[in-house]
Amino acid sequence: MPRGGESGTVDIQRGRPVGAASSNLMVAGTPSREHGGSMAERSFTKEVRDLRIGAGETFRGEGILAVTKALLQSGVAYVGGYQGAPISHLMDVLGEAQQQGILDEWGVHFESSASEAAAAAMLAASVNYPLRGAVTWKSPVGTNVASDALANLSSGGVTGGTLIIIGEDYGEGSSIMQERTHAFAMKSQLWLLDPRPNLESIVAAVEHGFALSEASHTPVMLELRIRACHVYGHFTAKANRRPSPTLAEALAAPRRDPDRIVLPPAAFQHEQEKIASRWPDAVAYIREHGLNEQFPGAGGDVGLVLQGGLYNSVIRALQLLGLADIYGETPLPLYVMNVTYPLIDDELVAFCRDKRAVLMIEEGQPDFLEQALHTILRKAEVATRIEGKGRLPAAGEYTPLVLEEGLARFLEAHGGAALQPGPAGQARLHPVAVGQGKRLDEVVPARPAGFCTGCPERPLFGAIKLLQQELGEFHVSCDIGCHLFSILPPFQVGNTTMGYGLGAAGSAAFNVPAGRRKVLSVMGDGGFWHNGLTSGIGNAVFNRNDNVIVIVDNGYSSATGGQDVLSSAAGNPARSTGNPIENAVRGIGVSWVRTVPWTYDVGEVRDVLRDALASEERGPKVVIAQSECMLNQQRREKPRFRARVHDGRRAVRQRFGVDPDVCTGDRACMRLSGCPSLTLRDNPDPLRDTPVTTVVDSCVGCGYCGEVAHAAVLCPSFYRADIVHNPNLFERLLDRLRQRVIAWLVDRTTRVAV
Repeated sequence: MPRGGESGTVDIQRGRPVGAASSNLMVAGTPSREHGGSMAERSFTKEVRDLRIGAGETFRGEGILAVTKALLQSGVAYVGGYQGAPISHLMDVLGEAQQQGILDEWGVHFESSASEAAAAAMLAASVNYPLRGAVTWKSPVGTNVASDALANLSSGGVTGGTLIIIGEDYGEGSSIMQERTHAFAMKSQLWLLDPRPNLESIVAAVEHGFALSEASHTPVMLELRIRACHVYGHFTAKANRRPSPTLAEALAAPRRDPDRIVLPPAAFQHEQEKIASRWPDAVAYIREHGLNEQFPGAGGDVGLVLQGGLYNSVIRALQLLGLADIYGETPLPLYVMNVTYPLIDDELVAFCRDKRAVLMIEEGQPDFLEQALHTILRKAEVATRIEGKGRLPAAGEYTPLVLEEGLARFLEAHGGAALQPGPAGQARLHPVAVGQGKRLDEVVPARPAGFCTGCPERPLFGAIKLLQQELGEFHVSCDIGCHLFSILPPFQVGNTTMGYGLGAAGSAAFNVPAGRRKVLSVMGDGGFWHNGLTSGIGNAVFNRNDNVIVIVDNGYSSATGGQDVLSSAAGNPARSTGNPIENAVRGIGVSWVRTVPWTYDVGEVRDVLRDALASEERGPKVVIAQSECMLNQQRREKPRFRARVHDGRRAVRQRFGVDPDVCTGDRACMRLSGCPSLTLRDNPDPLRDTPVTTVVDSCVGCGYCGEVAHAAVLCPSFYRADIVHNPNLFERLLDRLRQRVIAWLVDRTTRVAV
């Protein structure tokens, strides 16, 4: 019903919404693959201007902005990396700084690398030249991808300072397997910094990281947790400086040192050099510049040794126990490891020698630091008792609440009367008070992670589900990305996932002629360009794989925040985009390729997949399923829509609904959709007590619910409504006519009933 300047029309054609939903929510029309501007999930247009501030000025902002400013202050010559939480925004900041010309002002070359391996290989520029270079990615998966280049870099050593900024993704909020960067640093003997999560410490870590790398001729890793990336604060800035030499100057004077290349017998010499000179040089620099910090507190014979990145959480836990004030002052002596590899033996011995007991606070498993601390103290014949994983959880993220309980147990055993929890801690940790409430999973129903409202991948897996109902179940090899949610309800499609871009490679073992049905594998466009083109498609062509590969083409790398890739639909002044995936697939040797330009057409997707699975043509069958990420589309379109309405211009919003008089309440639509906009409501019919399906206001008008209902021959109750804001004169007159006709029909029905 029209209200407040709106008018709506509803077509009650049962079972199928009228037309496909528009990709442009402002004006109904044919869906388009075109979109403009950066698709990153967050813009830093205003914030990056502060990167120009000079010496003595106060810089305010987030951790990732501070890292970028520190890079410029350090005279970095080049930066590369691969996007991905929790440091994806660092790539976005660098990209924005490049677009605004800030990096060019200081002679900094920046690349958004095709993969972490490509980024790590960039650091080869610092092997022979005194060039400072930095790269960034998410760990551990990104570090694993880059391991070949990193191992070569670590073996041969570097001349210029090299900094690898690692987004440590560990704990309950992690999106990946639970592994730590620390193990890789030890394996390849890369020095690992873990600074306290405040801007001054982070900036100092960047600057010292370059210097430490140059002093020891070894690459340095800088580990940042999510909270450190986005902590807000300020620091006193220094002047930005141009690299010396610049990349152009280095190119003009080529240098070559065969001893830096990993070939026998040089590789053995590199190993000796690490122990004989690089390690001692690193230790000397760390000790001389006091990179690790000690807070003596009130002294005493009980202390804490902790990773720098955990400092804020530890202080908060001590505050909860009544053992620290609002400024972080605590009576407990603290040794803060801003460098977690290598360890400085004599500092640790000196800190622990006069302590009865020390708690080693080390997040993650195994307990590398705790074992090392035991070894260091026992070799020095120091009898201090070391506690760690016995008082704290063996694995998982160390939040303030987790640390609070572990610290309380440690202090109750070793603290003595002077270091028992104060009034605040006693109130929180009294045995009667702990655990009185119910566990969260006992109160809140479990809800599996799923696709966003309107996600274009939802209809793809709906089509696969319909096809499995028709043909029987078949093996589905999944990939890293949003499509991985398909393994959970309601779709429950997907058997394995092996890594980013490895969906097709994960099904290679099932390329057997005796198989009665083909295997279907899935990868996204981000994974395709990262690794899938060679490891997946090329491998399938070379081995004459007869299976089906689905490539989800969103127009950019949606899973990592909306960054552009080679096939992005939008133009990018700094990158080459618009290179179709289909051309790349055909160019590598695939002959059977089909592109579905609108994944919301569930029937078409199902039919194309059926043809691929039934095809007698030998070789891999590739289906490219295209539709833009709805989340990013909404970020772009909603502000435009609001501006259009505010300016008094006509704007159309499409909504879908369910006719409660027709809905039977069997909820088959929800089982095949899983859309968050589909829910239940009371049946308006007093003679029926079965709840009916309804569409809530979060609906974005993608049309999938109606399409899947039609494709599955399920339900005629779905309809589409076009809600018109600021309608024109004809639409207003038409609406009035409709209202009068409806009123006359209602009145006539009432008279007949009476």
